[in-house]
Amino acid sequence: MSGETALDGQRSLFILSPGDRDGLSQHAQQAGWGAMAARRATDAAQRFLHSDAQIALVDMRGVRDGDMKLVTSLVPAVDAGGGALIVLVAAQDMTSVSRLLEAGATHFLAAPFSQEQLRATLSSAQRLVDRLVGGVSHSQRAQRIRRGDALFWEREGDGIRLSDNLARHLGVEGHCISPAGLLRRLPRSERRPVIAALRGMMRSGRAEAFAHAAPGRPGDRLVHHLRLIDGTVAADVEWLSDAHGHDAAGRDELTGLRSRHAALDWLDQRRGLPTTLLLLSISQFDRMNAAYGQVVGDALLGRIARRIERMTFDAAAGSMVARIAGTEFLIGLTGDAAAADRATFLARQLIGAIGRPFSAGDHLIRLTARCGIAQSRPDDDATRLIRRAGTALADARAGGGEGIRIFSSEKRSRQVDADQLETDLRLALHRGEIGIVFQPQYPVEGEQMIGVEALARWNHPQYGPLGAGMLFATAERSDYMLPLSAHIQAEALRQAAAWPRALSHLRLSINVTAEDIAQPGFMPQFLNLVDMSGFPRSRLTVEITESGLIEDVDTATALLTALRAEGLAVAVDDFGTGYSSLAYLKSLPLDYLKIDSGLAQDIAGTARDRIIVRSVIHMAKSLGLSVIAEGVETEQQLDLLTREGCDYYQGFLRSAGVSSAELVALALKA
Repeated sequence: MSGETALDGQRSLFILSPGDRDGLSQHAQQAGWGAMAARRATDAAQRFLHSDAQIALVDMRGVRDGDMKLVTSLVPAVDAGGGALIVLVAAQDMTSVSRLLEAGATHFLAAPFSQEQLRATLSSAQRLVDRLVGGVSHSQRAQRIRRGDALFWEREGDGIRLSDNLARHLGVEGHCISPAGLLRRLPRSERRPVIAALRGMMRSGRAEAFAHAAPGRPGDRLVHHLRLIDGTVAADVEWLSDAHGHDAAGRDELTGLRSRHAALDWLDQRRGLPTTLLLLSISQFDRMNAAYGQVVGDALLGRIARRIERMTFDAAAGSMVARIAGTEFLIGLTGDAAAADRATFLARQLIGAIGRPFSAGDHLIRLTARCGIAQSRPDDDATRLIRRAGTALADARAGGGEGIRIFSSEKRSRQVDADQLETDLRLALHRGEIGIVFQPQYPVEGEQMIGVEALARWNHPQYGPLGAGMLFATAERSDYMLPLSAHIQAEALRQAAAWPRALSHLRLSINVTAEDIAQPGFMPQFLNLVDMSGFPRSRLTVEITESGLIEDVDTATALLTALRAEGLAVAVDDFGTGYSSLAYLKSLPLDYLKIDSGLAQDIAGTARDRIIVRSVIHMAKSLGLSVIAEGVETEQQLDLLTREGCDYYQGFLRSAGVSSAELVALALKA
């Protein structure tokens, strides 16, 4: 039976039990939980991910002392999904509980147990899940959000509402049918057990089930698992045979979304009709897989698919969502009324949702996404429309900014030639196109500027101002990072050293890259650059990005230690942008932790977002680090960051990056 996520308002449990799978499933159903169960640890993680359950129960009764394989096989998938893991142990084996908790379990239950004890343990696990995912918003009838391939129905008014897939298999036009109409779809000999099961459940309140032959496919049978949800009759449906294999070509096995083949069919059916495509790509997912493994990667793709599916279907009726390759998702919208504006708004929502951090144990995984949008033309086929969406996506990847490009039916998308940029970068330094701006930093509870961060800007003669993201991405592709970094450091120090006495209290933060610290002799050369500029070491903070630390933690640790010994302060920049480990902070000699702008802005999001930001700030404070938040744009964000203990902030709420002359005027005005 398909499971549900905690966001569904439903309760679903995954059970791993070598010897009592069916018995435990029955106990779970009697407690009001839907159950999917497995006997073997070898495929348990994948089955857990496909179930969409967020709570797992592992039966450790009779397992050889010290054998943790059943638990450890599920821990990565449960962690990545922000879930809970219950271990069931025999009463005489309670001494093993501490080892099981250390291995990754979050709760335990001793056997023999009563139904009340099982319900209490499951409720406790559900509360943990609710806290991790930001809570569940309940109403009299919780919203049912399901996998795209789900088979389910629920009573709605005087009728029954069917999922798309179940309606197709039962031969029902639309989504609704009367109870009598549903019975008439079944063989006459199988109608009486259906009525008996429904009456039995309504009388006792316990889960019931019935099975029947699929209409038009007498060799295939469907089983309906009945339950009461907030007083409403509902059922999850599954195949008792291999009939579901007929749908395999239409569904992506990992996420349950439409497959590429099914997406092409959908587009072909709409040929000549106004259609807008969004092609969404998740960046750097291969690095995440390499860092955390395939199980965590699969879990995250499943969670991303649920976010995309939920937000798309909430925003646009009749839409289509598919996973077409790797980390690329295709969204199809119907209609032409304000199509570009509607698609752009949805793209911003999706990019923001994917950018919210995912938890995996003691790590925060932050992903980024880009989106290309294409509007159909009268003569389009599916291939041409997808190709234009791909061109817009390529522009979005190269263009920086919010990561969205539109290829409309009337005009071409602005295209940035990456090869030309690489060539232009080698001339940009000589032409004076690479400039420096300084973004002011303020205490969260004060008005006096305390420091600035030096930021690079590329004033390209053809494309106009390009931010640091585009600049450094081009430098990395062209192997020009070292000259660019050296230019930015020298120019920032030169300008800061010329500031008037009125700015003599300001600290200057400049960035060093992973390529910098990998160079032999970098430190003495850098210190010489500082001293030759005349800017005092005591007012300089060196920032290294989180990704630079991860590439070689030992080398970075040695460098930061040496820089501090020479009188400079050191900081981790952009914490929360990639594969953030709270654990490695304790081994680094730091003065400041800088929270990435996206993570800082998330504090005004859900309760789950605030929990994540709070944990980062509290961890930093417990290690004696000052915390600077980047990208603060609203008073609400600043207020929440202040309450959580953040020390300093920078962002558009106070000031964008400004030139040296503008900085002087700003400081004197204050």
